Amino acid sequence: MIYERDGDVLIRDMVPSDAPVFAAEEIAQGWHASEEKYHQHLRDRAEGRCVSLTAEYRGSPAGYIHIYLQPAEGPFLSSGWPEINDFGVLQKYQRRGVGSKLMDAAEKIAAGRADTVCLSVGLHNGYGSAQRMYVKRGYIPDGSGVWYKGKPCTPYDTVYTNDDDLVLYLSKDLRRSGT
Repeated sequence: MIYERDGDVLIRDMVPSDAPVFAAEEIAQGWHASEEKYHQHLRDRAEGRCVSLTAEYRGSPAGYIHIYLQPAEGPFLSSGWPEINDFGVLQKYQRRGVGSKLMDAAEKIAAGRADTVCLSVGLHNGYGSAQRMYVKRGYIPDGSGVWYKGKPCTPYDTVYTNDDDLVLYLSKDLRRSGT
C-alpha cells in the first residue's frame, strides 16, 4: 500500500526485500543492525500488531518506521495509545524531508486509532536529531524519568551504559496538532 507520494519521497508498506538493504546500509554507517530486526517487525505486522512503513527516496529505500497498535512496555503500556517504534533514516538520505514524511504518515495512522501517540527515544548523542525533531513536532516527556531495558530508573541510580535501551518516553496529543 502507498501512504504518500510527494516529490522525491514515497511512503509505502515495508516488504521483505527492504530488510537486507537497511541492514547493510546501517552496518556500513556504523549502526547496530540486523536483517532479523526488520523481519520481526514484518512478522508483527502479519499478526496485526503493527504497521511497518518504508520511505523511498528517488526509488531507493531510505528510511523506516513502525507503528505498534499498543506499547509492549514502558509507562504507556495500559494507555491504549499507538506507539511509534524503531524509526530511522539512513544517513545519506537525512535532511531531505524523509523523516518528516515518515512521521507524518505514522501520526496519521496513529490518529485513526487514538487521540494520542507515544514513543521512546534514546538518550545518547546518536539520537540527537530524533530528540530535536520530536520536540519540534510537539512531543513532550511523560514525566516518569529515564528508563533502562523496560524499567524506570530510580533517582540516583547508577547507569553504566548509554546504549539504545536507555530512553525517555514522550507523547503527543494528536488533536492539538491537527493530525
